[in-house]
Amino acid sequence: MAASEDPLSVAIVGSGPSGFYAAGALLDQDRVDVRIDMYERLPTPWGLVRSGVAPDHPKIKSVSSAYARIAAHESFRFFGNVDVGGDVTREELTSRYDAVIYAVGTEGERKLGIPGEDLPGSVAAADFVRWYNGHPDFSHLSYDLSCERAVVIGNGNVALDVARILCSPVDRLARTDIADHALEALRHSEIREVMVVGRRGAAQASFTTPELRELPEFTESGVDVHPGEVAETPGEDGLPRVVQRNLKVLREYAASAPEPGRRHITLRFQRSPVELRGAGRVEQLVLGRNELLTGDDGRVSARDTGEREVVETGLVLRAVGYRGMPLPGLPFDERRAIIPNEQGKVAGGEREYVVGWIKRGPTGIIGTNKKDAAETVRRLLTDLDSGELRRHGGDDPAAIEKWLAERQPGLVTEQGWQLIDAAERAAGEPHGRPRVKLCSHDELLRIALNPDDAEG
Repeated sequence: MAASEDPLSVAIVGSGPSGFYAAGALLDQDRVDVRIDMYERLPTPWGLVRSGVAPDHPKIKSVSSAYARIAAHESFRFFGNVDVGGDVTREELTSRYDAVIYAVGTEGERKLGIPGEDLPGSVAAADFVRWYNGHPDFSHLSYDLSCERAVVIGNGNVALDVARILCSPVDRLARTDIADHALEALRHSEIREVMVVGRRGAAQASFTTPELRELPEFTESGVDVHPGEVAETPGEDGLPRVVQRNLKVLREYAASAPEPGRRHITLRFQRSPVELRGAGRVEQLVLGRNELLTGDDGRVSARDTGEREVVETGLVLRAVGYRGMPLPGLPFDERRAIIPNEQGKVAGGEREYVVGWIKRGPTGIIGTNKKDAAETVRRLLTDLDSGELRRHGGDDPAAIEKWLAERQPGLVTEQGWQLIDAAERAAGEPHGRPRVKLCSHDELLRIALNPDDAEG
């Protein structure tokens, strides 16, 4: 066949939800035949579904079954343990494929920008999440859980996830796929209170209602909310439904204080971190009290009143958001921390596209990426129809796999991932767990590249 009659060859860089949804959208359309190769830096796919979703949320993780169906398609291949920018270059991908879609997420974290932020005991919540989820880049970390109070800075679901894991009974967590090293550390934790702090009011918190409501059920701990911080205010009928539901739950917590001495989660609003203090490590967090101001556009902002509050703590987890990182050779919007694009087409690019958080910023839930990916795929196909995306046939599939194996002898294919998946599930079955994760690169590659070890 002529090059123009060959399947459209597409490389997807990143194997999280946005990458798989992009692959699914390409495979589901019938305008053009496609061939998809998905590249992943780790030996394992699924991105945040594997290393970000809390282990006590198996229903959310079940979305991976949809990704498994996509991976089973005859026109799809998975290439793990390949570092784009290290093992292979961006230029090599664009020369070997008709189009490249970047689904690399947002690996960086936003900083607090306060004195003492770098003291030991001040940690990124995102790193803590990857640690307890068994991400091989973070499994070597350790956290001092010997203090009685931990503080989480942030008012989103990541903050609640961290608080919930720190307060949950170990016996409950032992039935999940939490990393064994994290389970052992939590078994010896002395933390009795986790304070979750937000700079604006309860109505501006970005919790989802189910995550807020499940706190006492999942943790068997009390939830402490100050009645004055969730008091009714005029105009609440005009707030979004989710906000009204959240306020209802928070007021229920405020009406029932935790039993004295019981492990509990404390939710505090209108406070901003001002300084971390300590001799060699975190010992105190200074919080500034805020007042709320509503602008002409209706947006509520927090203004420091000058009032200060000192909280004794030995562990502060920063959960104030993720930040995208630039990719060599691609444009980058420093303010928004995304790759600038038009409906997913990289600004100024010829055959490069983006999906997910690196496209729009770290917003939405896992399902949001499906609509986002569909938009990018529509743009890609429109560019193909208009001639803006010119096909050059791409390399032969066998030639690409040979090239990759030469660049990365530890290349993990879909078969290798299936060996990892089967080994983890088999290890978990005797203990009533969905899986026992392999948490180091060496362990993952030993199973993926040696079928005899996997069978043993």
